[in-house]
Amino acid sequence: MAGALPVAVVLTICATGSEMNSGAVISNEKTHEKLEINHPLLYPRLSFCDPTYLYTLPSKQTAAGAVDILSHVMEQYFQPNDEAYITDVLSEAVMKTVVKYARKAMDEPENYEARSNLMWASTIGLNHLLTVGKGGAWSVHPIEHVLSAYYDITHGVGLAILTPAWMEYVLSDKTAPRFARFAREVFGVGEADDRKAARLGIEKVRQFNRSLAMPSTLSEAGVLEEKFDEMAAEAVRTSGIASRAYVKLQVPDVKNILMNCK
Repeated sequence: MAGALPVAVVLTICATGSEMNSGAVISNEKTHEKLEINHPLLYPRLSFCDPTYLYTLPSKQTAAGAVDILSHVMEQYFQPNDEAYITDVLSEAVMKTVVKYARKAMDEPENYEARSNLMWASTIGLNHLLTVGKGGAWSVHPIEHVLSAYYDITHGVGLAILTPAWMEYVLSDKTAPRFARFAREVFGVGEADDRKAARLGIEKVRQFNRSLAMPSTLSEAGVLEEKFDEMAAEAVRTSGIASRAYVKLQVPDVKNILMNCK
């Protein structure tokens, strides 16, 4: 890339963190591809981040944006390297903020405290701060990108459906301590047994999504089983999910996760 036109951002939804990152997603509807691009030239030269601009954002988009923020942080939190303590604590604080304020912003659209906290969570959630000491590929986003490349589904809605299913699928003796920490620190789960705490945490994620009126199955969102093989293969082809993810997933694994979301 030889150059790029200067980018200015006026934030009208809390979700992608575009106000302070260099990423974008481009869809090709003919080939069913939804791919990420990233380059330093794409950082905004200036961003207008005024929470009052969000007062008229529809409730459904407020909810979808909140799920996207939470997912961004979870993708960075559940990584092969989980020894970056300060990064983890910061991530937990951002996730707790989303859980605290998402429904409030839906119920009280002009609540400045709720809107501003979600806006700041969106920015921190994807401005690379929470990648410090981490690394590795994301897990749920690559599957959802294929999902919304094939079907007209809102990104946050797809994430709400897929995330608990992914958590259940990769839960094991090895991953249970990490999921248990997530459950305890983000949702206040008091269970001492890691495996039980992890399962309670997964249910808390489901409850949170339900509180935002998010669908819980693909069929509710009009997604059919007929393309699962094709979608699973594409998710693996276009990402590092099979080689660098928290739990490596091959094509059959991705298809199983989709099947568990029917």
